[in-house]
Amino acid sequence: MKLVGAISTAVLSLLLGLAAPAYAQQEQRGEKQNHPDQQQSKQEQAKPEQQHAQQQRQPAQKQEPQQHAQQQQHQDRNNQQQHAQQQQQSQDRNNQQQHAQQQQRQDRNNQQQHAQQQQRQDRNNQQHAQQQGSNQRPQRTQQQQRVQQAAWQQHRSQRWDSDHRNWQQRGGYNGYRIPDERFRGYFGQDHGFRIYGLPFLVVGGYPRFQYDGYWFSMVDPWPGYWANDWYDTDDVYVTYVDSGYYLFDRRYPNVGIAISISM
Repeated sequence: MKLVGAISTAVLSLLLGLAAPAYAQQEQRGEKQNHPDQQQSKQEQAKPEQQHAQQQRQPAQKQEPQQHAQQQQHQDRNNQQQHAQQQQQSQDRNNQQQHAQQQQRQDRNNQQQHAQQQQRQDRNNQQHAQQQGSNQRPQRTQQQQRVQQAAWQQHRSQRWDSDHRNWQQRGGYNGYRIPDERFRGYFGQDHGFRIYGLPFLVVGGYPRFQYDGYWFSMVDPWPGYWANDWYDTDDVYVTYVDSGYYLFDRRYPNVGIAISISM
């Protein structure tokens, strides 16, 4: 009986020893089967978080080009505004300059027109005064008439070709020069006058008369074939030729008498 009990105990121990490893392996397989489910669950839980992170990154990535485009548009608008302002300022300056130039030209034209009108008025007044002087000669005393007549007659030349000299032969004109603008307005062939009635002096034996504020001195004799009283009756004019001033008689336009001018 003891032997049977010992054998039974040994068999039971052997069965238990074999069953324990098998049960352990079965538990391990069960754990392995359960573990992938846990990993898959963890992965599934991680996916929404990743998707949310990606969704957060995507708007940020989309916002960056939009912000850049907005900045570029703002910069473009600023550049356009600055360019438009510069163009407007440049146009305004050009307009101001053109207006100033036009105003200057208008002022010059007005001044020239006014000067020409004044010259014409002065000439008309002078001609009117000369006409009145021709009709109403100023009264001179007999003494004045004798003095003037003697001064003129003393400088009458019977040998004109040898007695007279032009300004080139005299070495050039050294007297006062009438300003060109005034000379054109009151002197020259188109502006005749008569010596009769003008202020008269005798300086160094030479006749001298005053016209338009200037004194004209005879430095050349006058031709003997001119009329005896040409200085009282004839229209004369002063012109500038051959580097000097000359007095011409309209009745003898080919002969000029050298004269000197002073204030």
